[in-house]
Amino acid sequence: MQLFVPRENEPEEPRVALVPEAVQKLTGLGAEVVVEAGLGGGVSLADDRYAEAGAHVAGARGEALHAADLVLRVRKPPAEEVALLKSGAIHVSLLDPFNELDLVRALAAANVTAIGLEMLPRSTIAQKMDVLSSQASLAGYAAMIVAADNIDRIVPMMMTPAGTLKPLRVFVIGVGVGGLQAIATARRLGARVEAFDTRPAVEEQVQSLGAKFVKVDLGETGQTAQGYARELTPEQLAKQREVMAQHCAQADIVITTAQVFGKKAPLIVTTEMVNQMQPGSVIVDMAVESGGNAEPSQAGEIVEVNGVKVIGLRNLPGRVARHASEMFSNNLTNLLEHFWDKENKSFRLNLEDEILRHSVLTHAGKIVNESIAKLAQT
Repeated sequence: MQLFVPRENEPEEPRVALVPEAVQKLTGLGAEVVVEAGLGGGVSLADDRYAEAGAHVAGARGEALHAADLVLRVRKPPAEEVALLKSGAIHVSLLDPFNELDLVRALAAANVTAIGLEMLPRSTIAQKMDVLSSQASLAGYAAMIVAADNIDRIVPMMMTPAGTLKPLRVFVIGVGVGGLQAIATARRLGARVEAFDTRPAVEEQVQSLGAKFVKVDLGETGQTAQGYARELTPEQLAKQREVMAQHCAQADIVITTAQVFGKKAPLIVTTEMVNQMQPGSVIVDMAVESGGNAEPSQAGEIVEVNGVKVIGLRNLPGRVARHASEMFSNNLTNLLEHFWDKENKSFRLNLEDEILRHSVLTHAGKIVNESIAKLAQT
């Protein structure tokens, strides 16, 4: 079975889907791995490293796409490349299917089996394949580092002959994987940290990291079967913002991470709330690529509102691209190994398996994921 890993199309995407160590594992299983020349340029991995690991380095991208039985990427393919994939090929990457219905339709029409990595179930057995969690963890770390780099103060307490500097106050909104890593990083840097989440079940995790959990009585909230926070009602959002405003006003750094799977991120920090913060404070909106939690945030930009920096940088995992690539690559390798047919040296496409039943979007010329199929019909 021939696997092909092309370079990412987006200029701002330095991550790669496979690192040389993963190539070595997959060739050991009997896979023929082809990588595009220059694949690892953004993470200082030369073509020689891939060749030494057993990969064939291809210069003709179009030919390699057409010859591949299985294509691995980080992000979605450009529309013009879908037609280059051979009929029956398997394509594995993040596909953003809720917002890229035309792409999903095109993949089905091309008779490509498309696996959307964001659709993997959050089950115990799929944890090792979960790219959303691995990348969110690094994004949480990067968010706190970006915040520290953009504020005009140091984070920890410092006692000097010239006086004592108080530790900065950090408020993290949303305690998923990314939020927890932001808390942990802020604590390592010496900050006083508070955190809020609509799921009371995460209070213990927050406290275990040495942070204070902010409680807001919102009534029934909870989480979905996939482990994501449930979408709040307008009344619950209004009550949440009222309490959030008080804690944002006291914070030096606010990091927002709240997202609802498959939907636009909830608006949590309004412009009015930003205006109540002290000039010189910083907000990092980790949800900016799915709509944003902070009203003034703009994707890819740092804007200033009443002296407060609102940071909406895209692709935070890409700021630590080498480690992000290693983790992404490990996730993909675990997925392939789990379904690898050692006898036939190929990917076993078992659509009855829970993992593939959730994550396969298109197969045999049809959209087979129920949720996406319903959206595609509207």
